[in-house]
Amino acid sequence: MLSTRPATIADAALLRTMICELAEFERGLEWVKITEEDLARDGFGPKPIFQALIGEWKGQPVAYALFFDYYSTWRGKQMFLEDLFVRPQFRGLGIGKAMLAAVAQIAIQENCRGMRWEVLDWNQPAIDFYKSLGADFMDEWKLVMLNPEDMNRLAEIAP
Repeated sequence: MLSTRPATIADAALLRTMICELAEFERGLEWVKITEEDLARDGFGPKPIFQALIGEWKGQPVAYALFFDYYSTWRGKQMFLEDLFVRPQFRGLGIGKAMLAAVAQIAIQENCRGMRWEVLDWNQPAIDFYKSLGADFMDEWKLVMLNPEDMNRLAEIAP
């Protein structure tokens, strides 16, 4: 049976471990730069910038969801789901859906007008899962990102 609970500062190491497990699954482990200290500061300090839920199956941590608010000029306050991860040996038990439902419940309680997240184009099981929930895919929108070096270079020309 799954139970969910808000992550605490004591979960910073667990979160980092599962973030690395997700990154390995997504073929990007070498890109993980976040530290346990970063997570403790950013999620549990005086001004938390994210929330996280831990999913436990019979008391064992098996999943996490990490999310935060953002603002859309078209829709208002929304929730961005950065990560939803279920450890492989626990997939197929409804844990992902339950975790996503728990995040949706928080989004509703916090007066969000929607949720947004990303999925890798090769992760067909996740795509099928999200479609089964009624999620809209915004294929006409392209994800844009600046790495730290390019961001610093751009910032140098700011007036």
